[in-house]
Amino acid sequence: MASFSTAQPLSLPRHPTFSNPSQPMTNNDRSRHTLSLIDRCSNLRQLKQIHAQMVRTGLFNDPYSASKLFAISALSHFASLDYACKVFDQIPQPNSFTWNTLIRAYASGPDPLRSISVFLDMVSDGQFGPNKYTFPFLIKAAAEVSSLSLGQSLHGMAVKSAVGCDVFVANSLIHCYFSCGDLDSACKVFTTIQEKDVVSWNSMITGFVQKGSPDKALELFKKMESEDVKASHVTMVGVLSACAKTRNLEFGRRVCSYIEENRANVNLTLANAMLDMYTKCGSIEDAKRLFDGMEERDNVTWTTMLDGYAILEDYEAAREVLNSMPKKDIVAWNALISAYEQNGKPNEALLVFHELQLQKNIKLNQITLVSTLSACAQVGALELGRWIHRYIKKHGIRLNFYVTSALIHMYSKCGDLEKAREVFSSVERRDVFVWSAMIGGLAMHGCGNEALDMFYKMQEANVKPNGVTFTNVFCACSHSGLVDEAELLFKEMESSYGIVPQEKHYACIVDVLGRSGYLEKAVKFIEAMPIPPSASVWGALLGACKIHANLSLAEMACTRLLELEPRNDGAHVLLSNIYAKSGKWESVSELRKHMRVTGLKKEPGCSSIEIDGTLHEFLSGDNEHPMCEKVYGKLNEVMERLKANGYEPEMSQVLQIIDEEEMKEQSLNLHSEKLAICYGLISTEAPKAIRVIKNLRVCGDCHSVAKMISQLYDREIIVRDRYRFHHFRNGQCSCNDFW
Repeated sequence: MASFSTAQPLSLPRHPTFSNPSQPMTNNDRSRHTLSLIDRCSNLRQLKQIHAQMVRTGLFNDPYSASKLFAISALSHFASLDYACKVFDQIPQPNSFTWNTLIRAYASGPDPLRSISVFLDMVSDGQFGPNKYTFPFLIKAAAEVSSLSLGQSLHGMAVKSAVGCDVFVANSLIHCYFSCGDLDSACKVFTTIQEKDVVSWNSMITGFVQKGSPDKALELFKKMESEDVKASHVTMVGVLSACAKTRNLEFGRRVCSYIEENRANVNLTLANAMLDMYTKCGSIEDAKRLFDGMEERDNVTWTTMLDGYAILEDYEAAREVLNSMPKKDIVAWNALISAYEQNGKPNEALLVFHELQLQKNIKLNQITLVSTLSACAQVGALELGRWIHRYIKKHGIRLNFYVTSALIHMYSKCGDLEKAREVFSSVERRDVFVWSAMIGGLAMHGCGNEALDMFYKMQEANVKPNGVTFTNVFCACSHSGLVDEAELLFKEMESSYGIVPQEKHYACIVDVLGRSGYLEKAVKFIEAMPIPPSASVWGALLGACKIHANLSLAEMACTRLLELEPRNDGAHVLLSNIYAKSGKWESVSELRKHMRVTGLKKEPGCSSIEIDGTLHEFLSGDNEHPMCEKVYGKLNEVMERLKANGYEPEMSQVLQIIDEEEMKEQSLNLHSEKLAICYGLISTEAPKAIRVIKNLRVCGDCHSVAKMISQLYDREIIVRDRYRFHHFRNGQCSCNDFW
């Protein structure tokens, strides 16, 4: 049999059994030989050559041969839907197989809904109706676009066509209903299947895992075992994923033993699923043993190990895995950046990001940008955040919901609320996370009424709020004194929005009431809670007692808080502040002594400021900064100028018992935010704003100092502390209450 070349037009050779040229090939010989050539095609050009020969020889009029050519043009690895449609249009009378092939091709293509149009054309043609092979492709199209209504309609048509109980149709329906989030309908279809195959079970197990019900997946696997259904690799991957999500190491090990006992051929996908289960469940020893024994590894394998070490906060080992990877891809870099960012190490995340920027042939993706923007938000790295925003625009990266939310969050937490508003307004489509991010940004900047307006506009846009939305709205109400509005929304949470209040929501309402001075009402609210008050609830009450100097209630709140969290240094410090403000220095002394005896240390105050894209950190009394002499020189100048204009230090802010007034004043002057502001004064010029990030609550003295500096030095100062923003301009602060 002659071979063909991609450079030459194909010709149909004589059959090898005919050595005499005078004996031509029969039509059957030509047909068999052409079909064998179609099977051997490796690119579209070869297929077009065969197509041309078939048209010339009349073989294209044979329905079977034409269908074979069409199927390859539509479904092969080199398929072209445009070309396939042209072939389809040339077929005089397409048979049922040809129609189904075209429907299948569109269902798997970039526009799945076009398969529905083809289906309607087939029905209107009148020669063929849908069969059990048609519906799985149509249902797949509905699943691809997550159209529940379309899936339900196709389900009804399949039942009317008497193929609704066919196992292939039913399996497709299960997948479709899961894709659309209708778990109940998926379960109902599963129960109607008389003879379930392993795909039926796999569809249910995988669906439960992907839709957040891993416990149900494990229960179904147990039932599958009890019915003696032999599991496949797909089953094992689904079950192992369920174990990983539920952190069920015991069951996961049992599954791994099941695989070994049944002598299953462990392919790379299954091995990676086993590895993922071990790492997610925290058994790094099992993971390492499996990893070392794997003959084949891909980037998923390496990244899974990296994630495993990162989960245990063993960043040195995680970094070693990254360095050992044969080929570092963006997924691995993202894993390390995300691990640092999500575990409270934003500076380390940014260092890894800067290292990634130096790598050649690795393109940043949306996950990279979201994680890095979150790290920027934590430390207030506005310049880097702006660079990322410019990168997004320059490279035409689509602003999906995650990137949009991350940009809004970054700008808000870095103090540029106007830019956050600009990003929000620039996108046409907004999901609950985008709306919640904007509401949260307004809340932390003290724009309570605007945050409430945004909340109601969100509902007008038919976007349903979630728990995070309510947390942000309550915070907005808290910092703006909107007590009635917060109480009303809290009452409507479950009745009108179907959201059961969680601990954080109760803590927010206590904060709303407490900040506004309704301390007794806050106590009654706590007593009426249907769930045990958490540490955050008692912390909110304790903070309110600090604002309103209610010593007796503060002692009670602190006692309850410490019963839940004995090592909470913030509670000790807050109560110590209250004692100091009340002049009860003996109680301050006892509390400080208790902290020393128990080894409990106050979290050191730390403030950071970004200058020319570089973050500079200052601790209280810091001498480590290379420009510390100039900073302290500026501090002395500033304090002298403030005193000349009526400044008096608030000595109640000093926690320790210090007899000399001069020492008390010096202690106040060493607060980290004062050092950061002074560094901003010597490193920048007006009208550039001085932006400072503080890890703790800003004390009253530092608040007064920042207010006076903004007036005397004609500078805008923006300080973000643990709870909110403080905007200082012309000797005024935009916040309603600086606490």
